[in-house]
Amino acid sequence: MKKIEHIGIAVKDLEAANATYNAVLGSENYKTETVESEGVSTSFFKIGESKIELLAATNPESPIAKFIEKRGEGIHHIAFAVDDIKAEIARLEKEGFKLINTEPKDGADNKLVAFMHPKSFHGVLVELCQEKSPSPALPKGEGARN
Repeated sequence: MKKIEHIGIAVKDLEAANATYNAVLGSENYKTETVESEGVSTSFFKIGESKIELLAATNPESPIAKFIEKRGEGIHHIAFAVDDIKAEIARLEKEGFKLINTEPKDGADNKLVAFMHPKSFHGVLVELCQEKSPSPALPKGEGARN
């Protein structure tokens, strides 16, 4: 694990939370994104080399909606950047940790992600994040034709 990539914070109202974080941090969010498969809208703030990810449910059945219903707004997870998410999943499984995802899946902010069960990490939901490879650039003159 290379560094803390971001801290995820569950919020009820993304616009209100954005205004709060804008005021506290003195800077605006740099990106918003919806992850349909997770039923969540996200907003990212950069703090030095790390980030804050605000997460708001887009439907009442999403994991974030259930989290807020059970625990209220607050810290949802801590994410660690990794170079090779598949190798890290294998290493953690070998060490006996319980994972929610044994295969990486698409996440927000151009990442592949997998979650480690909170029971394996003293009550903290841990997310592993690997930057997706950018699409290779086409040589000049190649690409879509009109």
